[in-house]
Amino acid sequence: MLLCGPSGSGKSLLAARSGLPVLRLDDFYKEGTDPTLPLVPQSSDIDWDHPGSWDADTAVAAITELCRTGRTRVPLYDLSLSARTGEETIDIGRTPLFLAEGIFAAEIVARCRELGVLADALCLSRGPMTTFRRRFLRDLREGRKSVPFLMRRGWRLMRQERSVIARQTALGAHACDRDEAMGRLAAAAAGRCATARTAA
Repeated sequence: MLLCGPSGSGKSLLAARSGLPVLRLDDFYKEGTDPTLPLVPQSSDIDWDHPGSWDADTAVAAITELCRTGRTRVPLYDLSLSARTGEETIDIGRTPLFLAEGIFAAEIVARCRELGVLADALCLSRGPMTTFRRRFLRDLREGRKSVPFLMRRGWRLMRQERSVIARQTALGAHACDRDEAMGRLAAAAAGRCATARTAA
């Protein structure tokens, strides 16, 4: 299962409540020193909400390996440092379904479908103002970036939220609220319990 949605829409909370093993796609961000990182137009800020700031190839490889073997190595990423700080092994054993969540999950829907490892793709939506508030308080609490950066980013993302959701649904994710997402997760888990192959 792939779970996307705007930053602050509640993906991580939903993933934690799902009861499924979780692959954090945000751990596949590029390092802050990577010369290919995109910038916000007319700004010197790195655009961490642009798909170009994320390593899609490595994320897809990890998802595929988890689906095939139940185990993979993934990076540990510190958002406040914009850097990878190590690696860890994720082992989901014989679990028939796991959740891969992150703001760029929709970018790999087509590739996961072509590889035969996609159970469903969801785009969580809660409304621009709710998302803005949740995102700002979370990022402030976790010390992800400086307060001026968080404010600039927050206002920009609030204005862009509808277009973000439109893009993610166009890429193949189903837009839904938390309750519908939980229902689809439960349905996918029930449907996969009788199969031997693991799917995201």
